[in-house]
Amino acid sequence: MMRALLLCLVALPLQAETLADAWNLALERNNALAAVRNQVDAARADADAARAERWPRLSVDGSYQRFGDAPAFSFPVGGQDFLSPPLVDDDDFYAARAHIELPVFTAGRITAGIESAELGARAAGSASDSAVQDLKLAVASAYVDVLRAGRSLAATESQVDSLRSLVNDVTVMVEQETVAKNDLLAAKLTLAEAEQDRLRAANRLSLARAQYNRLLGEPLDRIPELAELHGAPPDTAATDNSLDALVATAIARRSDLASLDARTRSLDERARSARAAGWPQVSLMADYQYQENQVLDREDFSLVGIGFNWTVFDGGRIRNQAESFANAGRAAGRSRDDLRSRIELDVRQAWLDREEANARVAVTREAVAQAEENLRVARELYSVGLTTNTVVLDAEALRRKAVGNADNARFDQVLSDIRLARATGGLQ
Repeated sequence: MMRALLLCLVALPLQAETLADAWNLALERNNALAAVRNQVDAARADADAARAERWPRLSVDGSYQRFGDAPAFSFPVGGQDFLSPPLVDDDDFYAARAHIELPVFTAGRITAGIESAELGARAAGSASDSAVQDLKLAVASAYVDVLRAGRSLAATESQVDSLRSLVNDVTVMVEQETVAKNDLLAAKLTLAEAEQDRLRAANRLSLARAQYNRLLGEPLDRIPELAELHGAPPDTAATDNSLDALVATAIARRSDLASLDARTRSLDERARSARAAGWPQVSLMADYQYQENQVLDREDFSLVGIGFNWTVFDGGRIRNQAESFANAGRAAGRSRDDLRSRIELDVRQAWLDREEANARVAVTREAVAQAEENLRVARELYSVGLTTNTVVLDAEALRRKAVGNADNARFDQVLSDIRLARATGGLQ
């Protein structure tokens, strides 16, 4: 019974890997994306650390020391030297301290630092969203490349089979002395070239699979069974065909643009925080100390006070550091403006590519049928001696080109929709 069940399970067809499956695997396993997500975690930790600057800071320290000969107080009293007992007992000395400090006034240094870190975390999060979309586009391109390479290999194999059949027919006709031997040589030469094309197509398919597997974190030599694409996934298709509307949508929701905007503001806040470090810094403090001794009236002490620090001169370090952050912020702003222009170009290019691909699909579909019929007629005419083998070979080449054009148009149509979704920030 169990054996019959296992046989039935083995006999079930394996489900082909879909583009959605590929995206899920890549988002789970891709190391480059994992590195970006770790950077997001680091940025969030930086923001937490910046917020913690507002809280009191408690530090505890202690020490143990041993003297070769414990010191004592010696001073004149009434014309004689008074010598106190050793400051510590048994020549060893224990000390401990607890110190707490709370910043009261920092001229905006902490506030600006917190704002900068939070904006940095926001920029990292937006960069992660952008990395997800870039990865999904890369996986989709690799997925289509595998399908495209597979179709190309199938087309070359079909051409090889067709040419082998033609060589067999011409061989018979040469033996019957109905055509010249030169026809056979030309057919064999064309077959040899087709064999080379088949080998190159097989190599391209292997490379396409390796690239696809790498993005998914799979072994490079895995042979995936991919499902055919019949149009772009529903959630990636652009709902508005207006170019101006698509550009406006891209500017509003592209996460990489939002990332650069947040980074620009973060650097501006860092510059403000750096400048604030040059102003007076005031804090409240409390201290408890334990000092082992045999001379003082007690061994533990406590105190409270106000700390004040003002860096009056540092050789221009604070000023130059603030200027460095300010210049970096201006550079990020320039990059943001440049990215905005590139986004408009990306959307325009993706939109034009989609329009072209849609037009090519209808044209190439009809061309394949015409090429098939042209080849059939040419072979029939050649078999009865009404045309030359050159016409047949040309018809075979036209059929191969028509099939390739149709496949490329169909794949380009799917890929252009996905690229347009990425360009508008909709490839979530």
